[in-house]
Amino acid sequence: MSGTSTTIDDVAERSASGTSPHGPRVAVAAPRESARDHGSATHERFAARLDEALAATQTALDEHLTRGTARASTGGRPVTDLWTDLADQVGGKLVRPRLTLAAYLGLGGRDLREVAPVAAAQELLHTAMLVHDDLLDHDETRRGRSNLAGATRSRLAEAGIDDSRADVHVQAAALLGGDLAIAGAFELVLSSTAGPGEKLAVAGQLVRAVQVAVAGEVLDVSGPLLAPSDVDPELVAELKTATYTCVVPLRSGAILAGADAATCALLETYGRALGVAFQLVDDLLGVFGDPRVTGKSTVSDLREGKRTLLLACAYRGAEPANVALLDQHVGRADLTEAGAAVVRAVMRRTAAPEAVRATVTRHLDEARAAAAELPAPLGPYLLDLADSFADRAA
Repeated sequence: MSGTSTTIDDVAERSASGTSPHGPRVAVAAPRESARDHGSATHERFAARLDEALAATQTALDEHLTRGTARASTGGRPVTDLWTDLADQVGGKLVRPRLTLAAYLGLGGRDLREVAPVAAAQELLHTAMLVHDDLLDHDETRRGRSNLAGATRSRLAEAGIDDSRADVHVQAAALLGGDLAIAGAFELVLSSTAGPGEKLAVAGQLVRAVQVAVAGEVLDVSGPLLAPSDVDPELVAELKTATYTCVVPLRSGAILAGADAATCALLETYGRALGVAFQLVDDLLGVFGDPRVTGKSTVSDLREGKRTLLLACAYRGAEPANVALLDQHVGRADLTEAGAAVVRAVMRRTAAPEAVRATVTRHLDEARAAAAELPAPLGPYLLDLADSFADRAA
C-alpha cells in the first residue's frame, strides 16, 4: 500500500463534487437522483452541510495536534519534532471523515460537536495506518514527499548522523509516531459530546479497525512466502483496507445518529463491498495503470510478488509454459520493465484483468444494492460514490 497512486480519497472527492476521472458526471447523476426523489436542492443542502461538517472536523484535527505539540514541549526537542512530523502527515481529502459525516448527517444527526471529533478520529487512525505501513514497506516518501520516517532521517542527516544509528532512530520515530496517532484517535472520540454509550460503541469500532487491519497486514506481508493459490486476495483486501477505510467510518457515524441494526447492517455490507472493490482496482492499476495518471509504479507490485487477485487469476488460467514465465519473473527484486511486460502478456493471455474487473463489478453491484435501501440523502450519496469507482475500474 506504499507509494503514490490515485486513491479512494480522490474518488470520493470527485463523487462529492459531481465529477469523475473521465470528466463531469452531473448529467448522469441528476436523473438518477430524480428517480429516487432526491432533488438537486436536497443534494445541494446535503453537500453544503457536509462541507460545514468537514471544516469542523479539520478544526478538531488541528486543535488536537496543536494541543499535543504544546504538551510535547515539556519533553524536549525530540518529542516536539515527533509531534510536528506527525502533524505534517495528517490531512488530505478526508474521505474517512467524509463517510462518517455522511452517515451521521444522512441519517438525521445534527450536532457537529458530537460527530466532528469522531470523524477526525477516523483520519488520525488512517494516518497511523499509513505511518506503520510505510515502516513495514521501508518507504520514506509518500505522494512525492518525505513521510514521518523520511523527515526524521533528513533531520538526523542535517545533524551529521547518517550511519546505522540513523536507521534505528528512523524506525523508532515511525513506530512511535503511529502509536501516537492511534492513541489520539481514541482521545478525539472521548472529546465528543455524544453520550457515554455512543462513545463506547464508537471506541469499539476503532478497536475493531485496528485489530482487523493488523490481521490484513500480517496476511499481506506473509503472502509472498506462499503460493498464489494459497492466498485469498479478497479476504486480505477486506481486512487490510475495507474495514478501516469504509465500514468503521460509516458505522461510527450511524451509531452517533442512533441508526437501527438494519441500517448498520446495510452500511456494513456497502462498506465492505466498496472497500474490497477499491483495493482490487488499485491492484489492477498497480500492473496495468498509467503511472503518469496514478503516480504508482507498474513494476513494484510484481517485484514484491504481491499476492493479488490479478496474479491469482493469471496462475489459475495459465498453461504450464506460462506458469513457468510467471515463476521466472514475479517476485524478482531486479525485475526489469521488459520482464514486467512478459508478466503482463501472460496476464492478458489468461484474461486475468477481465476476471478482476468482473469481480469488481460484482462487489460494486453489492454496494449499490445496499445503498439503494438507504434513505436519502445518504443512499444517493453512496450510490454516487460506487458509480465513481465503476468509472475508475473501466
